[in-house]
Amino acid sequence: MTRIDSLRFKLRRFLSKEWVTSLIMISIVIGAASGVASIIFYIFLREFHQFFFKYILNYHIPEPSNPEFDVNWVPLNPFLLLVTSVGGLVSGILVYKFAPEAEGHGTDAAIAAFHRYAGDVRARVPLIKILASVFTIGSGGSAGREGPMAQIGSGVASLLSKVLGLPSRIRRLSVAVGIGAGIGSIFKAPLG
Repeated sequence: MTRIDSLRFKLRRFLSKEWVTSLIMISIVIGAASGVASIIFYIFLREFHQFFFKYILNYHIPEPSNPEFDVNWVPLNPFLLLVTSVGGLVSGILVYKFAPEAEGHGTDAAIAAFHRYAGDVRARVPLIKILASVFTIGSGGSAGREGPMAQIGSGVASLLSKVLGLPSRIRRLSVAVGIGAGIGSIFKAPLG
């Protein structure tokens, strides 16, 4: 038996175990659910950004995919600070009132859910994180999409694990899968 045949045999034996197949199936479901959450987040973000900048501030946002890439420079709109402040205020109220653990950029809370809370994330956290991040980023606040998506992915994974009645050991693994799926999906990996 060659070395490759030996590796194939070991891989086949490993994959034939029922729990491995179950983990793979759970990971696929979590990846798909995180992908859907990422699409929802992206669409909300785009629409809120258009609403705040195009309709309220009357600012045309140039798109890099536009062949006639135009730079639409306008003098500083005095309402820009107001719009950004209102977006931050709404975001802060949502987080403070409904899910304090959704505070911050998201990756710390997602990692804490894995290490300290056995993969337990309250069901409302992904929704509040989507809304709070959309208000912050959409109104021009200084934030990125990756951190929120890590926390949204971990929350989706935790919720699915609870619905499926998975033990805490598997729920922790699911949260790690959700973090990876969330970050990967917001970067549109592997399709880019």
